[in-house]
Amino acid sequence: MPAPKGNRFWEARATSGRGKIFETPEILWEACVEYFEWVDDNPLKEERLVSYQGETKVESLNKMRAMTKDGLCLFLDIGMNTWQEYVKREDFTNITRKVENVIRSQKFAGAAADLFNANIIARDLGLTDKRELSGDSENPLTLLINEISGNTLGASSED
Repeated sequence: MPAPKGNRFWEARATSGRGKIFETPEILWEACVEYFEWVDDNPLKEERLVSYQGETKVESLNKMRAMTKDGLCLFLDIGMNTWQEYVKREDFTNITRKVENVIRSQKFAGAAADLFNANIIARDLGLTDKRELSGDSENPLTLLINEISGNTLGASSED
């Protein structure tokens, strides 16, 4: 049954929308620490077939789980847009920066120790080996070839 026409029930409500899940930066930090602990306590599992002296068996190996902002948001039961709103809030800036630094540091350390795929983590962290090529707009390839071979434009190897 629909509400009666002209109703103003919404005015009786003290607030509009859902209340904030994390009222203070400290509460948000505690929840993020729970995520960090969950990541440590729940490694990924890899099953490996191992043979030793003619005996073969399957062994389960623990593999480090990478922390991500997406994983954090799922754990906190918030959307990425909500996280970005916390990032924008002045009173939450220190905590959100700290959390993002913990996540970045964990991924970097895991990739450096060869526990994660370094290429994937480098892309995720924005770490790239960029090289810009420039040269004559009409013949950029010719210029590139000459620079690599050590010749200057117009010089021959017979000089």
